[in-house]
Amino acid sequence: MSEILIQNADTVLTMDATRRELHGADVLLRGGVVAAVGQGLSTTGRVVQAKGCVVTPGLVNTHHHLYQTLTRAVPGGQDALLFGWLKTLYPIWARFGPEEMFTSTQVGLAELALSGCTLTSDHLYLFPNGSRLDDTIAAAAEVGLRFHPTRGAMSIGESAGGLPPDSLVEKEAAILEDMIRVVDVHHNPAAGSLLRVGLAPCSPFSVSRDLMRNAALLARDKGVMLHTHLAENDEDIAYSLAKFGCRPGQYAQDLGWTGDDVWHAHCVKLDASEIDLFARTRTGVAHCPCSNCRLGSGIAPVRAMRDARVKVGLGVDGSASNDAGNLMAEARQTLLLQRVALGANAMSAREALEIATLGGAQVLGRPDCGALEAGKRADLAIWDVSGVESAGSWDPAALLLAGPTRVRDLFVEGRQIVGDGQMLTIDLPSVVERQNHLARRLMP
Repeated sequence: MSEILIQNADTVLTMDATRRELHGADVLLRGGVVAAVGQGLSTTGRVVQAKGCVVTPGLVNTHHHLYQTLTRAVPGGQDALLFGWLKTLYPIWARFGPEEMFTSTQVGLAELALSGCTLTSDHLYLFPNGSRLDDTIAAAAEVGLRFHPTRGAMSIGESAGGLPPDSLVEKEAAILEDMIRVVDVHHNPAAGSLLRVGLAPCSPFSVSRDLMRNAALLARDKGVMLHTHLAENDEDIAYSLAKFGCRPGQYAQDLGWTGDDVWHAHCVKLDASEIDLFARTRTGVAHCPCSNCRLGSGIAPVRAMRDARVKVGLGVDGSASNDAGNLMAEARQTLLLQRVALGANAMSAREALEIATLGGAQVLGRPDCGALEAGKRADLAIWDVSGVESAGSWDPAALLLAGPTRVRDLFVEGRQIVGDGQMLTIDLPSVVERQNHLARRLMP
C-alpha cells in the first residue's frame, strides 16, 4: 500500500479534539487515510519536504454555485441587491448548456483547490438546454476534489408569483423524478466517499411548500442531506413574512427542514429564536461573508451561532456574487467581519480556520474529514510561509493574518491535486481559455 510522508513541517495545525499544534512535525498518509501525525516519522514511500511550511487539513466549502464562474462581474448586476442581481443574471444563465456547466465547474473547482480546498459542495438549481447535474459531476471527477453536489430546483416562475423567469423553472414531478435518479446513480454513502449527492430546492421564493416538504421526505428516505438558501437579506425576510406569515426559521421547521442532515446557506438575518432552533436541532449553516458583502446583505451573526453551538462552515457562494472562489480569503473575511461588528477579540485567526476546516466537515456530515489525525481521510493543504506574504510574521501559523492565500501542495484521499502551486490533474490554461471563449459567446 503506497505511503506519502509530509516531513518536517514548521507547524501542523491538526484541528483534532484538542486542537494540537505540532512543530517540526510529520504527517504520514497511507491508503487514502492519515496513518500518523507526529515527529520523527519514517516511510519507504514518497517523501514531501515541508520545511518552511504550515500544514492544515484541507479546507471545506459548504456552499457554491460552480456554474456561475462563467458570469463574473456582469454589468448590471455589479451594484444590485440580491433580487435585482438575480433578475440580471437569470436571462444569461438561461442560455447555458452542458458545455458551459462542465467548463465552469472545472474552473471553479481549480480555483478552490488552489486556495486549499479539498471538499466542496455545489448547489445547481437550473438546468437549461439539456444540462444535468451529471455535467458537474463529470467535471469534478477530472479535477479530483471530494465533491458533494446537490440537485437543486426552481418550480415557481414569474407568472406564478416567483422570482425566476418561467423558462428556468421545472415541473415538480419531473424535479422529484430526477432527484431520485441522481441519488440512485451517483450517491456513495461509504466512509471516505469522494462523491455524495444532496437535494436542494433553491429557495423559499422559487419553489412551493409542497416541493420543500416532498424533497425533505425524499432525502430522508434516500439517506441524503438537504440544502437551500435561507434568511439571506431583508428582502428574503419580507418575502417570508408576506407569503408565509412567518419568519424563515419557522417556515423551515414547519416543512421538515431542520435537523443534523440539513444545512442552510447565508442565514444573515437569523434572529435569536432561530439561532436557538438551529442549535437544538443540529441544523448547519454555510456562512458566505464575501458574497454577503458584495450583495449588501449584511453581517451574519456567526459569533452568536458559534456560542450557541450551531454548526457553521464557510462557503464562497457563486462567483457571480463574490466574484472570487478563494476559500482562504473567505476565512479571513469571516474573521474581519465579526471583529467589525463586535470588536477585535470577537474571533481569532485560528477559530476562523477551524470553521473553514473542521466546521465545514461537520456541516456536510463528514466526520471522516476536517482534521489531521489517524484514521481521518488524507486531505491536507501545505502552505509555504517562507515567502513575502509571511515575511516578518511572528506567528506564521496564524495564516489568516499574514500568510499566503494560495496553497503550495494539496492532497485529496492521498492523491496530489496541486504541486508547487500548479494544478496537476487538468490542463488549467486550456480550461481557462475555453471558459473565456464561452463567456465571450454569451456576451451581447
